[in-house]
Amino acid sequence: MISIRLIEADITSLSVDAIVCAASSTLLGGTGVDRAIHYAAGPALFEHCRHLGGCKTGQAVLTPGFNLPAKYIIHTVGPIWRGGEHFEETRLADCYRNSLKLASENNIRSIAFPAISCGNYGYPLMQACQIALGNIRLHASGRQFPERIYLACHTKDIWKAFKELLG
Repeated sequence: MISIRLIEADITSLSVDAIVCAASSTLLGGTGVDRAIHYAAGPALFEHCRHLGGCKTGQAVLTPGFNLPAKYIIHTVGPIWRGGEHFEETRLADCYRNSLKLASENNIRSIAFPAISCGNYGYPLMQACQIALGNIRLHASGRQFPERIYLACHTKDIWKAFKELLG
């Protein structure tokens, strides 16, 4: 049975098979969690990503974890919130679905997600958390991998939103 766990943590410090990076479309580092992951993984991540050609919103790409405790990084590009009338909900759901699909295809047993698009991209927190949990639960109902899914909360507001939805 797949477990979903809420944790307060710096995602770059987690010893899991994969962490998810809320990435910029260039995959070359940006702000927030993307910047933190690139910094912690070291310059080899930048060099590796330079040759990948970027990533479209909602898609996901797998790279090694380099200097991170995590073996892999799954980079996904979340949507920028523009009022909800530009397919933001669909694109955010795609981020979770495609990241989990990639994890399953690579037999990744444990994965940690940040709250994708909730920082600089301005997605309304509670709505984003509902989309995240809905898609994670849907995936968990029909798959074996990953076995452990962590929601890594770096702020109290994110923790509270997920906690409320988890009950």
